[in-house]
Amino acid sequence: MKNVKKIVLSYSGGLDTSVILHWLKKEYQAEVIAFCADIGQKEEMDGLEEKALKTGASKLYLLDLKEEFARDYVYPIIRASAVYEMRYLLGTSIARPLIAQKQIEIVQKEGADAVSHGATGKGNDQVRFEFTFHALMPGIHVIVPWRTWNFTGREDLIAYAHKENIPVKASVQKPYSIDQNLLHTSYEGGILEDPYLEPDESMFLTTKSLKEAKSEPEYIEIEFERGNAVKLNGQSKSPADMILTLNKIGGEHGIGRVDIVENRLVGIKSRGVYETPGGTILHIAHRDLEAITLEKNLQHLKDEISMRYARLVYNGEWFSPEREALQKFVDDTQRTVNGTVRIQLFKGNARVVGRKSPNSLYLTKLASFEDDVNEKIYDQSDAEGFIRLFSLPVKYGYTQYKKFQ
Repeated sequence: MKNVKKIVLSYSGGLDTSVILHWLKKEYQAEVIAFCADIGQKEEMDGLEEKALKTGASKLYLLDLKEEFARDYVYPIIRASAVYEMRYLLGTSIARPLIAQKQIEIVQKEGADAVSHGATGKGNDQVRFEFTFHALMPGIHVIVPWRTWNFTGREDLIAYAHKENIPVKASVQKPYSIDQNLLHTSYEGGILEDPYLEPDESMFLTTKSLKEAKSEPEYIEIEFERGNAVKLNGQSKSPADMILTLNKIGGEHGIGRVDIVENRLVGIKSRGVYETPGGTILHIAHRDLEAITLEKNLQHLKDEISMRYARLVYNGEWFSPEREALQKFVDDTQRTVNGTVRIQLFKGNARVVGRKSPNSLYLTKLASFEDDVNEKIYDQSDAEGFIRLFSLPVKYGYTQYKKFQ
């Protein structure tokens, strides 16, 4: 690693990556190129290049990736109905492979020797970044300061920054960690590490409380083509615009908050609080449209696939043969997921109240409780034989099974 001469660092301009930038240059006597991905995190981008150069970077790549993020990363997980542990909509997880992918592209363009990131040794992000690095550029040197240096926390970093005249604005006390992109806002650590402590209402940035949410319901219609949301209330929207617009609408109704304890890949249980208003609405609408456009057994198989797919994304295995193969299966199922879903938004709830599709498998005359005397699509007398055969294994086997216990 001492032979490293040029490093590409994932850089935000915050305390951690500012110190890392300076530390890398000093420790390795190497050129450091800073890279910041704009994926809708709403951080102040003005002056970021000046700050990076002043801290020691030779240049800054600032890439607007919002549309690519929404189209090529967020929309695929919505098509897959991917939800980790049945509640987490993967907002942070899905962003890391894109950032790491672009980082590798800069390495290749610049002829760099190594990459670096600011993730700690206890979280999931280190795996997500480095899995992608190794998948896209096997053998690339990866430098992770938090796993090697002697600093133990924010107090050490602030002291180092002051000593080295690194331009940062930070305090020793940090109530919690915030990660934001166009899909979600997450809060972890600090005062949230007590899973019994209710988050203060002032913490939330994207959604209103139920008390402050709109007092009247709002109805919206989302049109899908091949599983992708393409129109909102009749108006065409790009993927990024769709998510950002639904974030604003859903946030006004307090939709998309979850407070969960999840199982990290590294084996630690972690409490996270998330706001995902637009993503929540899209997941609900998409799932409901699938209910009328997917054949029963195919829908059930996709449900099983979705859980495995979600674990792959959570673990950072986006660029893997398994995820890519599952994506092909998922996308094949989406050929008929076309139509419109009508949703009522009110006091934290996104409730589907209507759905229609040119590919609908729902047949009113088959589902109706009225007697279809003319067509006899379904003869109720057939049910007797069906139930007799279906229950045959338990009719004779279950009683014997109980005797053997």
